[in-house]
Amino acid sequence: MNAPEQSLPRLVSGSIPGHLVSQTLPMVIGVAAIMSIGLVDAYFIGQLGRDALAAISFIFPVSVAITSLGVGIMVGINSVVARALGEGDHERAARRANFGIVFAAGCGAVLGLALWFALDHIFAAMNAPADLMPIIRDYMQPYAIGFPLILVIMGFNGVLRGQGEARRTSTVSIAYAAANWVLDPLLITGAFGIEGYGMAGAAYATVAGWAIGVAVAVWLTRTTALPLDFSLLRNCSLVDPAKAIIRVGLPAAFSNAINPLGLSILTALVALEGEAAVAGFGAAGRLQSFVIVPLLGLSGAIGAIVGQNWGARQYGRAREAALWAAGFCILWGLIVAVAMVLAGESFARLFTDDPVVVGEFALYLEIAAWGYAGFGLLIVGNGIMNAVDKASFALVQSVVRVFLVMLPVALVLQGSMGSAAIYTAELAANLFGAVSAVLLVRYIFARNKGQSRPR
Repeated sequence: MNAPEQSLPRLVSGSIPGHLVSQTLPMVIGVAAIMSIGLVDAYFIGQLGRDALAAISFIFPVSVAITSLGVGIMVGINSVVARALGEGDHERAARRANFGIVFAAGCGAVLGLALWFALDHIFAAMNAPADLMPIIRDYMQPYAIGFPLILVIMGFNGVLRGQGEARRTSTVSIAYAAANWVLDPLLITGAFGIEGYGMAGAAYATVAGWAIGVAVAVWLTRTTALPLDFSLLRNCSLVDPAKAIIRVGLPAAFSNAINPLGLSILTALVALEGEAAVAGFGAAGRLQSFVIVPLLGLSGAIGAIVGQNWGARQYGRAREAALWAAGFCILWGLIVAVAMVLAGESFARLFTDDPVVVGEFALYLEIAAWGYAGFGLLIVGNGIMNAVDKASFALVQSVVRVFLVMLPVALVLQGSMGSAAIYTAELAANLFGAVSAVLLVRYIFARNKGQSRPR
């Protein structure tokens, strides 16, 4: 069966730098929109007082960790769809796309239920003070109920990314972020006669935004090469698409979750230094998440480009994409690091006037910012490994980075350096991640050197 014209892989010909720009810019806009949710949340939650800001500092790494499991599912769907299209097998790509959305919804339901029942144990393990637990529950309980919605969004985004539909992926992200921007002031602090719900209001705004994102994703997918069509799943084995997605998605999920798990442990260590240190660490982490958006956008875009060319056996083009991406990571990371170090205290005052919190915020940036370039190389390298069905490499790298580099450095130095030891540990982990990612990607490409299909 000949695939329709719109289903032909769009990234296996043409300029690689052009594809990187066209795929990354919409991703940057989409990721910026998502990250802005955290900043807007932090701003309005900060108006509720130090306790609320400290609570969100505990919540942030947990929410990132569980969402990262969903990101792994999205990566798995992206990988199998992109490679199937690159190989010219449109029917298989369509089956895997539709199965992926159903699979993502099921995983979201399981994870949301698990989060609901494990809340108290998770935050107790993070040394969250007892007086903060009611505030934490106010946010996390509605968040857990609505969690399947964000997994459905990720399922759709995996399908769209695999096709190279970066603009549509960005539109979905902007839709649910915009809903959150509007609802946050209404539901957190209250406005226009609407009574705010405090921390619970932040969760309500997030879940409502997710619901809108799902609706937009369903609408946009209708006119793509792989539209929503669950009838494709009838009378066919679901084992093959499940295995294909899990083979990439499971290691990618754990790989993505390990990094915020490490952040959760670092937060627990920072908590030993006092509530102000936790607040400064958490607020600086929110800002950091925003300034590395271009790196996150690039890591999301690289999978479709490398995946489609890998499926088409255009290994030279895949390698070219990796080299251009690495160069951008280094340049952007260094530029942003200088800016963060020079203006750390000014940025801190956007979140709080507490001088102790401002000091911790600035200290974190002075140390950790020099690892931005390394973090970029790490996540782009992971994106490439996931795209070519080497997710297990990325998983091993993430385990070593967190448990054999980050945590030992923090534990060894904390007694003499205090909170600065935790920030130094993050820097060391990102530098290790950069070196290991470069070596692993070079190894993968070296194994396929000379096997490219003629253009």
